[in-house]
Amino acid sequence: MPGFELFGDKERNQVKDVLDSGVLMRYGFDGMRNGHWKALQLEKELAKRMQTKYAQLVSSGTAALTVALASAGIGAGDEVIIPSFTFVASFESILALGAIPVMVDIDDTLTLDPSAVEKAITPNTKVVMPVHMCGSMADLGALKAICVRHKLILLEDACQAIGGTYDGKPLGSIGDLGCFSFDYVKTITCGEGGALITNNEMYYKNADHYSDHGHDHEGTDRGAESHPFLGYNYRISELHAAVGLAQIARLDDFLAIQKRNYTILRNALEPIEGVTFRRVPEGGVENYSFLNFYLPSETITQNTHSAFGAAGIDACFYWYNNNWHYYKKWDHLRTMKSLAPVAREVLDGLPDYPEAHFKKSDHWMSRTISCLIKLGWDEDEVAKRAELMASIIKKEL
Repeated sequence: MPGFELFGDKERNQVKDVLDSGVLMRYGFDGMRNGHWKALQLEKELAKRMQTKYAQLVSSGTAALTVALASAGIGAGDEVIIPSFTFVASFESILALGAIPVMVDIDDTLTLDPSAVEKAITPNTKVVMPVHMCGSMADLGALKAICVRHKLILLEDACQAIGGTYDGKPLGSIGDLGCFSFDYVKTITCGEGGALITNNEMYYKNADHYSDHGHDHEGTDRGAESHPFLGYNYRISELHAAVGLAQIARLDDFLAIQKRNYTILRNALEPIEGVTFRRVPEGGVENYSFLNFYLPSETITQNTHSAFGAAGIDACFYWYNNNWHYYKKWDHLRTMKSLAPVAREVLDGLPDYPEAHFKKSDHWMSRTISCLIKLGWDEDEVAKRAELMASIIKKEL
């Protein structure tokens, strides 16, 4: 991770096909495109890989979440349960539809705590959105059981975990809907892009229409298409889809490299007393894009992270103080600071985030370091990195 580290001839050739035709838009211009339909082809490849009936490409992972929620009818006043450790896109997509993000604690998986989810359910709850942060998954068995029991939608945000599995099924395919990001720093990238997957035909049709201004895509004359309902523009371009088409064909190779590098690092740290690792739910297999480990205290963790940086060990993250990924720095959400007036349903239903505390999440996040696993490392480089990391941790402990 990320896939741009290994850009090559496959990506260049796919993009060249698009540029040679001159058709950069995914819809229409049939006679000009020389038979190339990159977005359509990538959707077919993604659905096949994810073992689902349908896939819909969109312009970003944030767009995928927004379209997925809209396709399931989520809107004004509906509550969506999300984890306190995620990316800001999670609550942005919810708020964009006038729905209400309800944050709850994580557990030692670094993802949604099922017991916290159960306690947060109200008559307005419609969706549970586990976010498979840093390459691994939530306890999907428990979350799915909760959703079945309460008749809720399970929407997997698998934007950081493509290629991981749970009970032998690809992450994203276990819920009613699953979403991926193909931005520049994901395991496979389109530069910018995203997708949702589902086995539900209605959700798929809704997503197909909604992401393209409500066009129903019936017939061959785009100007004559009907608009069954309001939509917006979340389209991906053929250029972006072309890059993704080359990358998805390389996903297994990327995962194998990540697993090799992850394993070298983990084997070096595992014998150190005081180092423990995030829990992967039984039946789960990470995509190995991050190595996530715990140290005994907040102070030791902060000192270790600082020592990594001083020693030139890059791409290790202390999310506890991170602006993008942890609730403690989301003042714009706490205060609902917005360029436009916020919907009344949101203001009336939003939890009291200025006073909110997630102590269980703090317990795990304050002791967590996440190390990005790069595709460009060779084995000797990873081994030297692992040795240096281990020596620093031992010193700090």
